[in-house]
Amino acid sequence: MSVWSGRYAGRCAVITGGASGLGKQVAARIVAEGGKVVLWDVNPDALAAAKDEIGATAVVALDVSDQAAVEAAAKASADALGKIDVLVCSAGITGATATVWDYPLDSWQRVIDINLNGLFYCNRAVVPFMLDNGYGRIVNLASVAGKEGNPNASAYSASKAGVIGLTKSLGKELAGKGVIANALTPATFESPILAQLPQSQVDYMRSKIPMGRLGEVSESAAMVCFMASEECSFTTASTFDTSGGRTTF
Repeated sequence: MSVWSGRYAGRCAVITGGASGLGKQVAARIVAEGGKVVLWDVNPDALAAAKDEIGATAVVALDVSDQAAVEAAAKASADALGKIDVLVCSAGITGATATVWDYPLDSWQRVIDINLNGLFYCNRAVVPFMLDNGYGRIVNLASVAGKEGNPNASAYSASKAGVIGLTKSLGKELAGKGVIANALTPATFESPILAQLPQSQVDYMRSKIPMGRLGEVSESAAMVCFMASEECSFTTASTFDTSGGRTTF
């Protein structure tokens, strides 16, 4: 893991989905680069382990689809950190693998509630703290599925398209206020979320990547850590790509 010494010195971050996968690796890098983090995740046991491993300032066990819990977590995190400079929203689920006409209604609702509504709640709750400080970096995890649409993954694709649209609106609303908001659109990468998918779906997504392989978590983590840093200063309301050439727009 490459580390830029001191890049996050004095910076304070909230990472959703922070107990595993991309969120955990981003949090580890921010701490290693001089920052402080609070981890949000639905899994309290994994949170406790990640806190000790990474050296997080605090953890909050919550479901991001619970708007009241998100509001409370934002205040608690700001109190624990002293401020919130960075928000990385990486919490998400894949949902069922099915055609639109057979898609289970409960799975559709759950995917939208977590991936889109939950992300909206997190952005909505944290932005006021950033505006008070006149500085902020928001990174919302979208997906190439939000650009292209994956067959048999309509809820996931729709939720990630929504994340892209929300981020474009938010970034334009915040332009000139010291707060930058962008989305990352990775192709499939090695992560715990793959366990939610049948191998046939993973094989399909790999076949769409010109580089012929899945991404590595570290590759997307490196991009997120740039997007969440002071270095990312003149790009907002946009998407960054880590897709092995799958999407070039």
